[in-house]
Amino acid sequence: MSFESFRFHPQINAGIRDLGYHTPTPIQEQVIPHALAGRDVIGIAQTGTGKTAAFVLPILQRLMRGPRGRVRAMIVTPTRELAEQIQGVIEALGKHTGIRSVTLYGGVGYQGQIQRLRRGVEIAVVCPGRLLDHLERGTLTLEHLESLTLDEADQMFDMGFLPDVRRILRLAPVDRQTMLFSATMPDAVRSLAREALRDPLIVQIGRSAPVATVTHAIYPVPEHLKTSLLIELLERTDARSVLIFTRTKHRAQRLGETLARLGYRATALHGNLSQNRRQAALDGFRNGRYQILTATDLAARGIDVAHITHVINYDMPPTAEAYTHRIGRTGRAARSGDALTLVTRSDAAMVRAIERLIGEPLKRETVPGFDYNAATSAHETRFDDTPSRHAAAPRRSEPPTHATPRHRSTPRDQETGARPVHAPRMTGMMRAERPDRREARRRRGYARGE
Repeated sequence: MSFESFRFHPQINAGIRDLGYHTPTPIQEQVIPHALAGRDVIGIAQTGTGKTAAFVLPILQRLMRGPRGRVRAMIVTPTRELAEQIQGVIEALGKHTGIRSVTLYGGVGYQGQIQRLRRGVEIAVVCPGRLLDHLERGTLTLEHLESLTLDEADQMFDMGFLPDVRRILRLAPVDRQTMLFSATMPDAVRSLAREALRDPLIVQIGRSAPVATVTHAIYPVPEHLKTSLLIELLERTDARSVLIFTRTKHRAQRLGETLARLGYRATALHGNLSQNRRQAALDGFRNGRYQILTATDLAARGIDVAHITHVINYDMPPTAEAYTHRIGRTGRAARSGDALTLVTRSDAAMVRAIERLIGEPLKRETVPGFDYNAATSAHETRFDDTPSRHAAAPRRSEPPTHATPRHRSTPRDQETGARPVHAPRMTGMMRAERPDRREARRRRGYARGE
């Protein structure tokens, strides 16, 4: 099958040809015909399978007919990065159509978004909180909505957005096409699908397991030697483009700074950065300015970079499904990729869960010549979860963040290798980490009254 068989509008076909698309992926092949017919669809597919184009192309085809200058299609997604990624796909595939789109998410000013809406758009790519805010302000209406797509539904559930999504569904016209896409289907997402979709076609592409082009390996290591082993792996590996996952924002920042000091072209991506800095990090990683990107799971959800050669789990993911999401960043478009995971003794249960998910044991590796018995790390990186200079500083009026001074004699935590420290007071920049979620909470009363 080729894309020509879908009989898209010639202007859409021109965008498809520009991107070099020839043969649809399995999820595109199964979803597009039914979406074009106006049927509700549930798509269950792992990261990197081409599901974004599977819903963008039918939306573009629908909008080629009918009025312009009003929001007729909406795509709801959990993060800013994902919104920008989807926006990029819309712009590329719809390049010749004249169809206009806008992204609406928190962490940036309202005025630019309002101006775009006033100029007239046909597609809105939104995060739940900012959408509710625009609805409350009266700067956006759903009365002309014909197509509603919920992307990464499982991630919206994980982030606590499902109550807000339900409010959006209540505000949307009943007579609409609804599509839902998710890598996994927890019970809460299944319940949402039953409420929101009418007789949907369910398309499931394979198991929720990493793609076959990815090679997996785990590297057992004591917690305090993780950074040293990571650097050893980077020195011994032909790693042209590396995405490194950490458990926390501060850990991503600290590790990125450590690698940059050692001469690597490295930067960090996490929620404490402003939108401009996050976009600069993504753009730099995409265009090759940075070889290494350290990131958290949430921030990395929007990374769509085809040339990533290695994914390294500096910290074990919280679930086996999260491992799938992380590893899906490499091995894309039939390219090969490597997934390396640093594991400690406390990670044994998660290793077994991942092995059950992928259906095979993970290969255990050691690095010849590396001193696994060293008492200290040659490249010690402080991971005490205190903000770095790139995070917002405490206000002058705030008391010191540490109740007691730290001393070198303070014993290290046996699991993390870090000295204990009191959590810093929440600063303005930290509070802005999930603006859509915060804004959604403030407006719960508004949605209840509908």
